[in-house]
Amino acid sequence: MKKSLYGLAILAALFVGCSDNQDQTPEQELKIDMSDFYVYTDPYEAGTSDRVMNGKNCSSMEILNRQLNENPNLYKKMYDIEKHSREFSYHLRPGNGNGNGNGGGNNGGGDDGGGGDPVDDGLGTINIPVYVYVIYANSSQNISDAQINSQINVLNADFNDTTFNDVNPLYADRGADVDITFTLDVVDRQANSTSQWGTNNAVKSVYPAQPGYLTIWVANIGGGILGYAQFPGGNASTDGVVVSPQYFGTTGTATAPFDGGRTTTHEVGHWLNLRHIWGDGRCNRDDFVSDTPKSDRPNYGCPGSVTHCRSVDMVENYMDYTDDDCMGLFTQGQKERMRAVLAPGGPRAEFTGN
Repeated sequence: MKKSLYGLAILAALFVGCSDNQDQTPEQELKIDMSDFYVYTDPYEAGTSDRVMNGKNCSSMEILNRQLNENPNLYKKMYDIEKHSREFSYHLRPGNGNGNGNGGGNNGGGDDGGGGDPVDDGLGTINIPVYVYVIYANSSQNISDAQINSQINVLNADFNDTTFNDVNPLYADRGADVDITFTLDVVDRQANSTSQWGTNNAVKSVYPAQPGYLTIWVANIGGGILGYAQFPGGNASTDGVVVSPQYFGTTGTATAPFDGGRTTTHEVGHWLNLRHIWGDGRCNRDDFVSDTPKSDRPNYGCPGSVTHCRSVDMVENYMDYTDDDCMGLFTQGQKERMRAVLAPGGPRAEFTGN
């Protein structure tokens, strides 16, 4: 009951300004700045929406660009989702509703730039049921239940982490307990002779997303690609995350250095509306999170302390491209951004019953 009342309060707060002053737009009332919003990226300099083995190129952001071209309504939907997220953040932290400017500051991140202390958004612990397709052309792709369960365990550990002594001390106080849990409800095994599915959603056209679930397709993508995800706002039948079996979970066929389950953590971050830590562009591009430092590129391996855009990269963040063993946090700002899409009025509010 308390959770429902909090949710209604947030929903009411998002719209009360409109009734107070009909002469102002919602952006003016809430001081929401959308001038920095972007969706299209340059695939040659922006990276991709997934991690890749050994730094190989892949086409996920090119696919998103193509989908934007094919669906004229998608840009507006993603714009509205972004605006809702900033309104959500504004009401949690008045004055913090715009997405401009990464934190981190100069010379090693001296500027706090962060979201401050955790704020109760009233949504409580959010549980997301999971539907896993295992699409296999051979026995090694038909991963075991134990391997699947190991991945669910990693998701629950990463999204409910409370200890950040394994990350750069500069950023340890920005780590967040996202307070989202994942429950494996269905494992659907499907034999298929296709050996590689690529990144054009071909596997989803054969095995559509399941409504009411986070749908995960464990299917061999090929080309050294670990996984890819769909951001909120896309087609319902393709909504979810695709991960190659050799990068899923922590046991069985999981292959180092991506045998820690962090590929799925990364892709679920995208599914919950997180951008890459470097903002998919140069130093003037933003990931729309105030407590992540500026960068202009992904990091690979375990690079230690590296500096780009006059700030120390948060290489341990799950939304970078570093090895699984080197990842260790979402930030408070990323937590707010993910939970915004689950809040009343958000594109994934069905998972909170709103």
